[in-house]
Amino acid sequence: MDDKTEKLNLKREVGLVGAVSLIGGTMIGSGIFMSPQTVLSTIGSPGASLVVWACCGLLVIMASFCYAELGTVIRESGGEYIYILKTSGPVIAFMLIFSSVLFVRPAGVAGISLSFAQYVVAPFYTDCPPPLLLVKGMAAVSILVLATVNCLNVRFAMKIQVFFMVAKLLALVVIIIGGLVMLIRGHTENFENSFENTNVGLNPIGIAFYQGLWSYDGWNNLNYVTEELKRPEVNLPRAVVIAISLVTGLYLLVNVSYLTVMTPKELMSSSAVAVTWGNKVLGSWGWTMSVAAALSAFGSLNGTFFSGGRVCFVAAREGHLPDILAMAHVRRLTPSPALIFTTVVSLLVLIPGDFQSIVNFFSFTAWFFYGITLSGLVYLKIKKPELPRPYKVPIILPILVIIVAIFLVLAPILDNPQIEYLYVSLFILSGAIVYVPFIHFKLCPGLLTKLTVFLQLLLEVAPTEKNL
Repeated sequence: MDDKTEKLNLKREVGLVGAVSLIGGTMIGSGIFMSPQTVLSTIGSPGASLVVWACCGLLVIMASFCYAELGTVIRESGGEYIYILKTSGPVIAFMLIFSSVLFVRPAGVAGISLSFAQYVVAPFYTDCPPPLLLVKGMAAVSILVLATVNCLNVRFAMKIQVFFMVAKLLALVVIIIGGLVMLIRGHTENFENSFENTNVGLNPIGIAFYQGLWSYDGWNNLNYVTEELKRPEVNLPRAVVIAISLVTGLYLLVNVSYLTVMTPKELMSSSAVAVTWGNKVLGSWGWTMSVAAALSAFGSLNGTFFSGGRVCFVAAREGHLPDILAMAHVRRLTPSPALIFTTVVSLLVLIPGDFQSIVNFFSFTAWFFYGITLSGLVYLKIKKPELPRPYKVPIILPILVIIVAIFLVLAPILDNPQIEYLYVSLFILSGAIVYVPFIHFKLCPGLLTKLTVFLQLLLEVAPTEKNL
């Protein structure tokens, strides 16, 4: 395609309601139905687990305020990738995109699809765990369905997001009301001596935060689609405040409800905590919680897909991934090649993955790059104060979040070293090694050009330009 051809734009189709649904709908996914038992068993006491949930919410609100400033200074899609590229340079940005495209994003998709599948098959296997092959098969089907929807129509993908947001809010409201009714009836025994047996150590606190923060993941999703957001300078900070405050409040109330209905021991031994809660409170209607949790995970998966494809897309546009991934469908205007690529890698991660280890390694890698991203904000504040900023945060805010990010990355390694963390660290660093021959010296360009032309014709896609 020659340079004179008019390039395509992604449309600004995401308003405030869509933006709140994209953040809230992705955050409220599988985590609140899968992580409470792990947070509690790691930290050791009900009181401390509630503190962890509250602190996770506070940390995410602080980080997202910083991201809101970054999103209004650097008004391009791509989230952490584009911010690191503009502040820390191409090598570190490539390390991020390398680990993000080949592990972090697909791991997130695989983790959520596994929990969706777990809840879908749970009602049919009440007395025994479901077969692993069935769970993974169901997870793969959900990934393929949502990949198709997101490739076909942006507006329809957003409608799905809003619909599932409403469904999961209703499920959480039912859990909260059920818990409040039990509290009013005087079921407070699980909150007596609520800080007894707390595990105070770097490793338990770090791992409890990893599991809690998994439930909040998605707080930064809007920064991946800034170019498709209407009036980003107004809607970005506004959507962040509304969505994250709402989610933090809901999570705390849901955990209080779980602890009111179940003893800490029952909660820790449950494999699907919402189903156990449903069986105790709703009796024969307990299966509805399984349906609600599955719907919730499905909505979260849709949000992860919607933003995840965009990261690939922006990195390709900057020359860090093959050109084909920066193209959009000529009629539907969706970044279909990037979405197809994300789908294929997610299915590969799904084959060996198990939920718990996916969550820990996902959080470890994600917070490593969040720390680097916010260092970029501190750099911009000190070195480039003249840049227009429709929205500002005090410099102490990113500094505080960076300190917490350093703690989250180092705590599990220092207190209880595991060889897997070394593998993940080496994988992140290997991005720098791949960068030199393939990006800096551009090896094999001829082969890539032929492949790009072939795929362009096959997928009916064309290059895009930035929405500024």
